[in-house]
Amino acid sequence: MNRRSLIIVFAIALLLAAGLGYMRFTAPPEGNLAGSSLGGAFSLVNQDGKVMTDKDFAGRYRLMYFGYTFCPDVCPTDVGLIARGLQAYAAHRPERGQKVAALFITVDPERDNPAALKAFVGAFGPYVTGLTGSPAAIDAARKSYGIYARKVPTSDPANYLVDHFAVIYLFGPKGEPIAFVPHGSTAQDVTRMLETYVR
Repeated sequence: MNRRSLIIVFAIALLLAAGLGYMRFTAPPEGNLAGSSLGGAFSLVNQDGKVMTDKDFAGRYRLMYFGYTFCPDVCPTDVGLIARGLQAYAAHRPERGQKVAALFITVDPERDNPAALKAFVGAFGPYVTGLTGSPAAIDAARKSYGIYARKVPTSDPANYLVDHFAVIYLFGPKGEPIAFVPHGSTAQDVTRMLETYVR
């Protein structure tokens, strides 16, 4: 890795550590993920038990978030702001809003079956699709999208936590990576990201 790449990686790490929404700054026209290798095919199961693949979302922009339904605070907060940000965007631009799908992909397939996902995403209105699958399928999706996740034991083995990378991605109609906002952003940051890139 050359010196310029190291500087870029360090700058992104500082931004994420600070918990600041990138979209609060001047957004580059091509998106802050343009040209990255993130993303790829997946075959998972939604909250209704239906198999869904990345091809089901072809032609739509995708707001993507990896988390888990047993998360005590971070995931409900982030998914809530995704739903509010998308709702605000769709209210202002209804035709473009229909082009956006919000996906919540679990990092905890052992507990997050379709029923658990349905209860979780149902709390955020009709805006979020929950996806789960076998541990192997979830691991493959997680790695394709650059998501770190690790089980953290507690005093109760059944109530473990999952430490994971919390970021809100925006992918394009062809599955291309466009932009992200990190944990600590707001619903307004999500709306601004959509305003900037969805066409």
